Amino acid sequence: MQSIHVNESIETVIEQYKQMVFGIALSYTRSANDADDVFQEVFLTYYRKNIAYRDEEHRKAWLIRTAVYCVKRVISSTWRKKIVPLDENLPVDFVFHLEEENLVFNAMSKLPDKYRIAIHLFYFEEMSVKEISSSLKVKEGTVKVQLKRGRSLLRAQLKGDYFDE
Repeated sequence: MQSIHVNESIETVIEQYKQMVFGIALSYTRSANDADDVFQEVFLTYYRKNIAYRDEEHRKAWLIRTAVYCVKRVISSTWRKKIVPLDENLPVDFVFHLEEENLVFNAMSKLPDKYRIAIHLFYFEEMSVKEISSSLKVKEGTVKVQLKRGRSLLRAQLKGDYFDE
């Protein structure tokens, strides 16, 4: 098995994967500032580790897993658990240009993490079920169930129904 080393400059890798990493971070944190922090942490870790990858798919999977790990660390931080928002109804600090995009983003932000990441990778990163399965190290059947349940919850949310979870 031939492996590829980090021959590309860090700038090339960042350019290739910046939208994916930022999108994952934003969909989890719902904050552009937190997503920026995750983005920086992921690529700093990438640079420091200097890993040899089997292929480009392996590199992409590593970046996805690292982004998810970094996001979960940010979300579960002690500092974050101790803060109290001034107003629960304040919008997230990231706004899209089109109202439809804002509606979908807000509905997705209410999904449980496992459904949100599967939907994000499938629709926004255009990854196949097999690629998502490989990247997240879960069975393909699990990804299919997460997509089905996530779509159902998203559909209900966009119709104006409420989540039970």
